[in-house]
Amino acid sequence: GMQKSAFATFIIVFCSMAQTGSARGFPDCAGSARIAQVSGVAPNGVLAFSDGQRAVLEGIRLPQGAADRAGSDAARQALSALVALVKDRNIEWAATKPTEDRHGRLRAQIAVGGVWVQEALLQQGLARVALLPSHAQCVAQMYAAEEAARAAKRGLWALPEYAVRLPDGLAQKDRGTFQIVEGKVVSAAVKSGRAYINFSADWDRDFTVTITPEDMKVFRTRDVNPRDYAGKMVRVRGIIDWYHGPEIELMGPASVEVLN
Repeated sequence: GMQKSAFATFIIVFCSMAQTGSARGFPDCAGSARIAQVSGVAPNGVLAFSDGQRAVLEGIRLPQGAADRAGSDAARQALSALVALVKDRNIEWAATKPTEDRHGRLRAQIAVGGVWVQEALLQQGLARVALLPSHAQCVAQMYAAEEAARAAKRGLWALPEYAVRLPDGLAQKDRGTFQIVEGKVVSAAVKSGRAYINFSADWDRDFTVTITPEDMKVFRTRDVNPRDYAGKMVRVRGIIDWYHGPEIELMGPASVEVLN
């Protein structure tokens, strides 16, 4: 399991860091900062501000226990860490357009006492990077923080349920879960405006990454051609669907890390 003592130390060290210093906590890529007071944190990690606004932590996904087909330890610890950092504190938040999600909640980067909350949770292995195409800010910094935690097997990275998957290691039970899959792209094609990124010759049954014609626009605006992934080692992330075989519908180029 996850070491409780190491985790407790993290909270103490972290919160003492957050109590001191008032330096701007997040990098310039996050946008301009505003101040709010956090009055509460919901079980799903949504922050309630004292002015009535609600905010989601943009760019990361907290562990979700049963929804991840995993135990509840990581989810509980991530929530405790978040609560310890932000509850009843004045925080800085920044949001880039579109600033709200479909539930009217701010999509915010959060900092408290000079600590960038997203980066801190990622560095401790208490969250994974999960970027929307419209919000690819700070992508390099966030992936670097996640990578550091994975290399050190911190937090959820110590658990087999959260391991980075191989394209041929996905099963029906993974359907509906958020997974990170790493492998070599054998071929990439665009047909009727939809991109297909294949990790084996048997593209009909094996793991495929697709990009809808609508989301292809994002790739074009970022000047990324999915055909260029052919022959490369990539790490992709998203919700596993099943269509003949396992599939991830990729929303934007920020969800692909090209490893070579």
